[in-house]
Amino acid sequence: MHDPIDDDPYLWLEAIRDDRALDWARERTAATETAYHAPALAGRLRDILDDPDRLVVPSRHGDWMYDLWRDAANPRGLWRRMPRAAFAAGGSDWQVLLDVDALGRAEGTPWAFAGAVHGPRGSDRALVQLSPDGGDAHVVREFDLAAVRFVDDDPFTVAADKSHGAWVDAETLLIASALDGGSTTASGYPRTARVWRRGTALAAASVVTEATEQDVAVFVGVDHTDDVATAVTVLAHDFFHDEVFAWPAAEDPAPVRIDAPQDAHVDVHGAFVSVRLRTDWTVAGTTHPGGTLLIGPLHALTGGGPAQLVPVFTPTPTTILETWTWTRTRLVLTGLDDVRSRILSLDPANGWAPTPLETGMSADDILTIDVATADADEDDELWLVARGFLTPPTLIVTDAATPAPRIVDRAHAVFEADDLVTTQHWAVSADGTRIPYFQVGPRALEEPAPVVLSGYGGFEVSRLPEYATIVGPAWLERGGVHVVANIRGGGEFGPSWHLAALRENRHRAYEDFAAVARDLVARGVTTPERIGCHGGSNGGLLVGNMLTQYPEDFGAVVCGVPLLDMRRYTQLSAGASWIAEYGDPDDPDDWAFIRTFSPYHLVDPRRAYPPSLFYTATSDDRVGPVQARKMVARLTDETDAEVHYLEQTDGGHAASIDNADKAALQATIYTFLDDVLIRRPGRLAERPA
Repeated sequence: MHDPIDDDPYLWLEAIRDDRALDWARERTAATETAYHAPALAGRLRDILDDPDRLVVPSRHGDWMYDLWRDAANPRGLWRRMPRAAFAAGGSDWQVLLDVDALGRAEGTPWAFAGAVHGPRGSDRALVQLSPDGGDAHVVREFDLAAVRFVDDDPFTVAADKSHGAWVDAETLLIASALDGGSTTASGYPRTARVWRRGTALAAASVVTEATEQDVAVFVGVDHTDDVATAVTVLAHDFFHDEVFAWPAAEDPAPVRIDAPQDAHVDVHGAFVSVRLRTDWTVAGTTHPGGTLLIGPLHALTGGGPAQLVPVFTPTPTTILETWTWTRTRLVLTGLDDVRSRILSLDPANGWAPTPLETGMSADDILTIDVATADADEDDELWLVARGFLTPPTLIVTDAATPAPRIVDRAHAVFEADDLVTTQHWAVSADGTRIPYFQVGPRALEEPAPVVLSGYGGFEVSRLPEYATIVGPAWLERGGVHVVANIRGGGEFGPSWHLAALRENRHRAYEDFAAVARDLVARGVTTPERIGCHGGSNGGLLVGNMLTQYPEDFGAVVCGVPLLDMRRYTQLSAGASWIAEYGDPDDPDDWAFIRTFSPYHLVDPRRAYPPSLFYTATSDDRVGPVQARKMVARLTDETDAEVHYLEQTDGGHAASIDNADKAALQATIYTFLDDVLIRRPGRLAERPA
């Protein structure tokens, strides 16, 4: 039967670069920029982002520390490096490798630096990635680090594509690319992994792993532990299920499948294989719960039998594993305990015995601690970064084998925090589940306070304390309260927390978020008309559902680079890659539950909605701008809602490409929130239902 929901009068806005659609976007963007023009705030935020004394958190490769530096004079950045010892000693003498702005001027393309893939230990080559517009697609050019120039003698180069490559050796790449016969999946990612030898055409490179059109992608990597290259390809069937293959890279490719559950995360490091489970797995009569990290010899899963794997981390109801990092002789685990960071160093030579790693930081704030960089091929040196909502980022160097933390540098505060405090609270969701959230605001709260509530709730991504570089000057200094909700769908309590809000259970994430908003009211922090919610990407889908399903609980909604049309999301940009998260709208059984959280189809002309601001970028090739366009058009044409729209040209899925764009965007967002929540709260209540 024909579903009338498929009658979409706004399909013309899906033509991303059609003149009519672009004119529509420009007209509304200009109106929003005029209404919320905030040059003073934008200037202050840009000064903070461009601060010449701000903290540098580098990446390490051998004896060098690398960084991309952006400031007012270099908006697209200087890719640079410094000897490790000099950096650790507080040096400031950087060697500039690539001036991205100068390159853009010379070539007539405003390039954005998208990363570099360094060669193996001792190599002086790197694959530099450059995006023409800030999107995911990028070109690849081989760079000579010693000569400080692009290679012009038979270099490895790839045209704009969502490619990724890894060095097998100085003359060979393992590469996934859709170009030159590689083709794409329905999600727009490469279908093939190929071994590409210097001096040959990419089209002639031999295929070692190939996906179907309905798979998500093929990914590649090469592990060089102990100077032995092991090639790895990942055939991703969907976002959470894949098959991993490995083989000695020095030999003719004969990929061997690693015999682990397809929903596990598998990592190769030298002779070890790591398997982090998402669901329970029974090995040799022992059932290991989801969230467990198992490690053993690689041959155990390529022919030796999984019984040789041992659990080195087992979750509890409150403690989970976030990431793991190898150093020369240790395995470093970063995890959470009730959404608070913990970090351990494990010794493989001593039965994986764990040692808590101290950071030397004060416990005055709730902190997030992550590994910033390490080089497992070199030593056990470990660089950590610690920060809290009110604690500026601090760079710490220690040793994973013999810990002796030393603070190398710390960012200076960019807003006054003496009268502010971070606290953790728990709301109760519709099904009785306790949902944690962080609240940042004045110690002596003047009630009701204006609140901005943010969340994500998808893809097992955790929302943890981050220094309020933007939120502090733009919101906290105005007396506002900043709240971060740790709703289901995220990873704050491991895989089970994510699985609890998957597909047909998606409503739980939205119930959780609404429960946090209501708990803030119940605790007397605020009132519904003074709560604004803000989310981006999957978080944009979250707040889109707050707008359409819970409008009475919010006074404003800010929705960034969002998914909103869940009927057509699989046909737009990279949407097909997320079917495992949301379901397949072309399957009638799936559409029956997907339509219950498709904001675009939940717009009701009879309902009153709070003021909203939608922002996106024309160059976003991950989610794309069209869903935000269509939602704004529908709200504008079919309801009496106050709706604002902002579409940047460049910036990709980040919706901003440099510090000036980011500052302007954030100034617009917080000026809108200040207007709606502080200067004129209660607009929803004033409108007739």
